[in-house]
Amino acid sequence: MTRIARFAMAAALGLGSFMTPAVAPAADMRIYQQQDSGVCADRRFLAKITDRFRYQVRHVPHLPNVAITNFQRIRATLFEPRAERKPIARQYCEADVVLSDGYTRNIWYLIEGGMGFAGIGDNVEFCVDGFDRWYVYNGRCRVLRPGADGMWAGTAYK
Repeated sequence: MTRIARFAMAAALGLGSFMTPAVAPAADMRIYQQQDSGVCADRRFLAKITDRFRYQVRHVPHLPNVAITNFQRIRATLFEPRAERKPIARQYCEADVVLSDGYTRNIWYLIEGGMGFAGIGDNVEFCVDGFDRWYVYNGRCRVLRPGADGMWAGTAYK
């Protein structure tokens, strides 16, 4: 089976209800999108981020007691479709969040298709700039920020 056929089949079967992929060359499985795909702005994911952020600031010592009041400039940054060697579809997103203290901060988040509880639904991981006290996302949220070359910032793999 050719690469184009495998890519088309993976996109059609694996992403039907999760995301609509943008057009890209078959050899380049990473798809950059300039505009919001709709998935990044889905209210379900934004509500989940807001709730989990509220929990985080209450339970992590030395974080200011603030809440997310609004999401602005929501954009998709990188899409990795489900493929034979990568069975999880991933959509990387970036936005600005307005906090209850009036400050605006960057947020990076990742939506993983089919990775919800017990494999049902989708999962979202997020990192607000300045709120990763335990460096879960490698300081300054680098794990969730794709680099300009398509690699994750701070990671050297091919």
